[in-house]
Amino acid sequence: MELRILNKHTLKDYTSRERDNLILIDKPPDWTSFDVVKKIRNIGRFQKVGHGGTLDPFATGLLVLGTGNYTSRLKAVIDADKAYRGVIAFGEERDTYDLTGATIHATAIKSVDIDLIAQKVAELVGPSEQIPPMFSAKKVGGQRMYKLARKGVVVNRKPQPIFVYTFDITEFSATTISFYVVCSKGTYIRSLAHDIGSRSGYGAYLKALRRVSIGEFTVENALTLDEFQHFWSTLN
Repeated sequence: MELRILNKHTLKDYTSRERDNLILIDKPPDWTSFDVVKKIRNIGRFQKVGHGGTLDPFATGLLVLGTGNYTSRLKAVIDADKAYRGVIAFGEERDTYDLTGATIHATAIKSVDIDLIAQKVAELVGPSEQIPPMFSAKKVGGQRMYKLARKGVVVNRKPQPIFVYTFDITEFSATTISFYVVCSKGTYIRSLAHDIGSRSGYGAYLKALRRVSIGEFTVENALTLDEFQHFWSTLN
């Protein structure tokens, strides 16, 4: 039986509402992944909705949701490789490793040595272990680590195996680089940005992030929340 996948190209194939769907959504900025889940649940009046991998609130891009019995299919989505585009800014470190955090160290620089940055980027390609950042949604003792971090609590985190398949610099300016990365599940792009900053000596944080694919699914085919709401309202 063919999966019911709702995206820009398949909407024309469906004329009735069903409880079991995979839905490709282009997450807007400043929404949590749970905000999107809640919105889809309310639009479709679904009893069960889940997502196949969290995106930070500031990030945009592909979020794959499952409804009804299709929530059981999300494990394959979670386990799939992910691809992202983003921007790393140099000369400043932030506690969250991204633009939402507080500055903990800043260095006045006019420009970075792009050859040095390219070398440090290349060093991250391949298998490695990554320590999850404190500002993450992982749970320790039943509590989200970012909630502990906001209280100033730091806990020991075990390194997790990751694999970076591709890490390309696509553009650069005096103090930023744009990049494209393909990586395994569980890879924190914020931590990659922080590592490049540390290894280069400039300090860095993740300034922008957009997830462009999860396995075979791409953001080009994803629906905005408004598009999904309009489509669902037209069904019987």
